[in-house]
Amino acid sequence: MRQPRIKVDPEVDQAVYHCMSRTVNKERLFDDTAREVLRRQIWLVADYCGVQLLGYSILTNHFHVLPLVPRRENVSDKELLRRYELLYPKLKRRQAAKLALIKAQLATNGPEAVVWRRQQLTLMGDISQYMKLVKQRFSIWFNKSHNRIGPVWCERFKSVLVESTGPALRTMAAYIDLNLVRAGLAADPKDGRFCSYAEAIAGNEQARRGIMTVLGMTDWNEAQTAYRQLLYGTGAAAREHKRSISEEDFQRVMRKGGKLPLADVLRCRVRYFSEGAVLGSKAFVAEQLAAYRARTGLRRRSEPHELPALTDWGELAMLRRPRGNPLG
Repeated sequence: MRQPRIKVDPEVDQAVYHCMSRTVNKERLFDDTAREVLRRQIWLVADYCGVQLLGYSILTNHFHVLPLVPRRENVSDKELLRRYELLYPKLKRRQAAKLALIKAQLATNGPEAVVWRRQQLTLMGDISQYMKLVKQRFSIWFNKSHNRIGPVWCERFKSVLVESTGPALRTMAAYIDLNLVRAGLAADPKDGRFCSYAEAIAGNEQARRGIMTVLGMTDWNEAQTAYRQLLYGTGAAAREHKRSISEEDFQRVMRKGGKLPLADVLRCRVRYFSEGAVLGSKAFVAEQLAAYRARTGLRRRSEPHELPALTDWGELAMLRRPRGNPLG
């Protein structure tokens, strides 16, 4: 069964997505310089598209982002120009001349301005356009700087719609920040540099706002303590954790009806978070499934699935069960 791509109508409500994209053939293409360029593009394009980045992590062959796409609102011409000039600060002579013409026509709604405005608005508040721009811009830089041709990314991108409040959002944010720990690139996410938690600890105000939004808090000091406890399960001190759970250990725990601490499970690759299509409470998953059926005419029977009781998920449910071992 092909995984449905669930999207919320931006005219109706805001939405949060966990998006992930891998390099072609899963090659480890990204050194620290490439990861820094990709980090900047992730933030820059978020500003341009009008989405709030709640979390991210960049590894050597893939990256994760957790963007909040707000309900679509009117964007003024002044704001469109700010975003455009932020994304394209160095225009060639012909491009600069055309932009000057557009600016002159915006006040009178001239034909060049109307076309330009419509083009910009189609790129605002859309998760697909956000991911497309990030990947396209990075690919152009990467191929040019490495004297290379051909694709950088192996596929479009994977996405999971995440309930925008409660345990689903908190769990997904922590899972994304712990990617560097799972990959063995850092013992503590704050030392990994290329993740939102490390940026927040270093003082990035946007990264701090993202974590506070995830936790529903307004004070950074309180949010930092709460998020640290979420990442490690106990206090603020780092602990040693397994990077993964073997198939044998997983089956043994399940047969005995046991549970593992959430902080330990989040240090494993959890396929529910990249292949579950929708993640949230049962009511949220059922609501999104009903809306998807109404838009597409889908008749195939489906229903929310509870996550296996391997840990205390906080009553999380998903739309689609991944095949095979859900961990690893």
